Amino acid sequence: MASLWEYANPRKFIATSDLVLPWVGGLALVCLVVGLVWGFFFTPEDYRQGASVKIIYLHVPAALMAINAWLMMLVASLVWIVRRHHVSALAARAAAPVGAVMTLIALVTGALWGQPIWGTWWVWDPRLTSFLILLLFYLGYIALWAAIENDDTAADLTSVLCLVGSVFALLSRYAVLFWNQGLHQGASLSLDKEENVADVFYLPLLVCIAGFVLLFVALVLLRTQTEIRARRMRVLLARERMG
Repeated sequence: MASLWEYANPRKFIATSDLVLPWVGGLALVCLVVGLVWGFFFTPEDYRQGASVKIIYLHVPAALMAINAWLMMLVASLVWIVRRHHVSALAARAAAPVGAVMTLIALVTGALWGQPIWGTWWVWDPRLTSFLILLLFYLGYIALWAAIENDDTAADLTSVLCLVGSVFALLSRYAVLFWNQGLHQGASLSLDKEENVADVFYLPLLVCIAGFVLLFVALVLLRTQTEIRARRMRVLLARERMG
């Protein structure tokens, strides 16, 4: 654990992420290209859903990352509250726009998938509704950071908001289990083989999920570096004004 906290040092974090970023970014590109090409062009149509089932290769990875991005922000926010490490607070801030985009992709692709299957673009299904609320929490989180000039105060308030929003992140994940009457199908990936997608869709979906995870990691590392440098610039400008 002592060695883990070394990366709370901004210089150590930037130096390490500079080494990791090219590999993570490269692997993300490979996985996304392979997974999406494999899924969209080399898998059959579903016997009930037809070609629309192939939206799964965008919708499911984006939905997973939308939820897990917020949970990552929760962990980083808790580290900030307990240990007061600025890198953790800035990492949470860096992850928010990425998570918001993932949530928006999940909502849009879900509408595109739902229209031919349900006959409508939107229903107030428990999972869809909780996902929409999660997007609003992302936007509120981003807006709160932008509205407060003092970084420490902003980190404190956004950490509290992150704790509250985590309820909807969990609801987004488990709404189908809580409310069985929803239209949304069960989990596409499950330990139960009867609920899991067919193997012909399963393997390319795993590759796409890996690509989305690696893309998220790469973007968060890059954006965290940017946030660290921006904070340094704000501190230097504040010192110049005081001097």
